[in-house]
Order: sequence, then structure tokens, then C-alpha cells
Amino acid sequence: MTRAFPGGTSVTRLDVYTSTCPDGLAGGTPHLHTASTEAYVVIEGRGALHTLDLGGSRETPLEAGSTVWFTPGTIHRAVNDGGLRVVVVMANAGLPEAGDAVMTFPTDIVADPDRYRKHATLPDGAAEADLDAAARRRRDLAVEGFHQLAHSLRAGDPKPLERFYDAAAALVRPRVAGWRRTWERTVARETSHTAAVLDALERGDASHLRGAALLQAPPSETRRFGMCGRLRTYDVHVHARE
Repeated sequence: MTRAFPGGTSVTRLDVYTSTCPDGLAGGTPHLHTASTEAYVVIEGRGALHTLDLGGSRETPLEAGSTVWFTPGTIHRAVNDGGLRVVVVMANAGLPEAGDAVMTFPTDIVADPDRYRKHATLPDGAAEADLDAAARRRRDLAVEGFHQLAHSLRAGDPKPLERFYDAAAALVRPRVAGWRRTWERTVARETSHTAAVLDALERGDASHLRGAALLQAPPSETRRFGMCGRLRTYDVHVHARE
């Protein structure tokens, strides 16, 4: 029997970008998720997580063994101070892959879906060097917008961040119907399964235990360019039983 990874989550290994941004920091592309919580489990190296929300800005140190997680709406930027590698655990497996992320491009770009898409999309089928250059351009543009939002927050003005939230919601709105179908197949199905298990146990019914299995998710053979770094994903749809 094939099941989703527990709770409808997803797991990815992330090597945070080492190239330098215009502000002198190395690392990833600032962005937020509109519907999904994300967690970092640091397995190697050191760095920091820079975050923005209506409570202000924060820099959280990261080192091997650190675990942090952040809810939808938290703008986050992974900064690499040396060899930073992370296991990323995402809620709502399938939603982040389907676009549940909005990068902090300057306001005029985020407010225009066509311009946003143009700047956010990496060229399909391009050589690795060209993809790397495009990922850097995308990241640097998002860093520019990140600093604009951070500056306004430090000045006591939350309005730009609130406008960014509204623009982010408008960008993803056309995808929500598809996201709901994905959520029903993953998170909702897992929740219903657990409810059925609890009902069975309450009756003294152990029949579900007879279907016990070991499931494995093989890693992808390639690393792709993500927002925060190079990603190695796991295929949670292909399982082997021993």
C-alpha cells in the first residue's frame, strides 16, 4: 500500500547558496509561503535565518543541530556563513511545489502578475551556468525588495509589508482550487486515516496493524536550483517494502 510521507509533509535537502548578494551576504532568496509552515533542521555549517513579519525583523543564528520553523507570512532569508546545509520539512506537501511561495521583489513587480512571473521563472532547459546566473538575478532582486520592507519596518511603518501580503495573496489566488485538491489528497487524507485508526483502537480493533510496512523515498538523482540553494528532493510517490 502506498502512503504519503507522514502528515502530508515533504522533506528536502538544501545546500544554501554560497554566492554573494549585493549587500555582501551569501545565501538564498527571501520569500514567504502563503499557506504552509516550513522547518529547517541544520545538519552542517553555520549561518543565520533573517526574518520579517509584522512584529519586526529578526536574525536567528543557525548551526549544526539548530531547528527552527516559521509559519505562513514569515518572510525568510537563509544566510550562509560557511557550509550551511539543511534538511527542510514542509507542511502541505505538494503546495510549496505548486507555487506556495512569493519572493520579495519590489512592490511594483509583485503587484503585476505578468512581471512577477517573468522575474520569478527560471529558463526551461537552459545550461547549468545560465540557470545559476538566472537564480542569482532572481535572488538579488528579491534581496532588494527585502531590504525595502525591512527599512520600513525599522522606521515603524508596517504598511509596505501589509501591501506585500495583499499582493502575495492576489498572486496565488488563481492556484487555490488546485491546491485544495492536493491538500485533500495529502493532509486531509492523512488526518482522516488517523481518525479512523483512533476509532479502531477505541473499539479494540488492531486490523490496521496487520498492514504495517517499511516505506522508502529515494532521493532525486539531480540537484535543482531552488530559492534558497541547490535542492535534492525525495520522491515520496515511489516506495520499496522490505
